[in-house]
Parts: sequence; C-alpha cells; structure tokens
Amino acid sequence: MVWKSKNVRIIFKDDAKISYKRLNAIVKDQKSKNTNKSFEISLLNSIEQKISILKTNPFYGDNISKKIIPEKYDVSNLWRMEITGYWRMLYAIEGTDIEIICFILDILDHDSYNKIFRYRKR
Repeated sequence: MVWKSKNVRIIFKDDAKISYKRLNAIVKDQKSKNTNKSFEISLLNSIEQKISILKTNPFYGDNISKKIIPEKYDVSNLWRMEITGYWRMLYAIEGTDIEIICFILDILDHDSYNKIFRYRKR
C-alpha cells in the first residue's frame, strides 16, 4: 500500500478541537487532585490510543457512506472510530504526494452521534 510510506499527520478541527482541549483540561485537573480513574481519563486514553492507530493506519475506522455524510462536516469522505463508553470519533482523510492528513472533526457520545446521523431508537 502506497500510504504506508507516507507520513500521517493528525489535526483536530472545530468541535473536535474544542472537545479535546476541554477533555485535556478536565483530566489535568482530576490528576492534580490525585484522581487516577474516571470516565474522562478513560475517554482521553481511548482517544490517544486511536490517534496512535491512525498514525500507522489512517484507514482503520469504518468508512461512512457518502450518501449519509452530514452537510455540517463538508467533506467528501468520513470515517468513524468507536472509542470507550460508546463514544465516536469522526475524521476525514486527505492526502498529498508527501503525507496523509487525518482531520479529526468530532468527538461525540452515542446519543449525539445518533442525532447527527438521524438514527432512531427502535
């Protein structure tokens, strides 16, 4: 595969950037209070683990059908990764001759994910 010889860069955008920064601040505060186990710590660890995976395999996640990509993301491709606690991380992939860039677009809980994709409970 050609992409294996390219550098993979991860960039957090918009909502994902805000969520990631907020989560890091929460975890930093918790750790300063000697909290070693919390949902936020688990979530951040899961995100960090998935980012490591993306750096070695940008196509690791599930490719979302172009027909159902929400307009809010304004991308031609969208990928989904499951993270801890039924949360989802959404990203798009762009490439050049030199590198592949994974744009992390959103980090959301299951209910928010269902709402954006208009999935309904049965």
